[in-house]
Amino acid sequence: MEGIVKFFNVEKGFGFIKSNEDEKEYFVHISGLEGCDKLNDEDKVTFEIGEGKRGPMAVSVKLVTEE
Repeated sequence: MEGIVKFFNVEKGFGFIKSNEDEKEYFVHISGLEGCDKLNDEDKVTFEIGEGKRGPMAVSVKLVTEE
């Protein structure tokens, strides 16, 4: 899936990604990032949906590089 980072708190290590496909917001934890150690608001990302303690969450999150 592709989406946009709505919010990411670097100090606390979590945030939310809004999916471009279903318009839902998914929780993301810093442990779910691949190839980066933080996200910024409005970053474009790709991700998969995994099962977290409180429901679906974003995992395998990767930044989309602009070409």
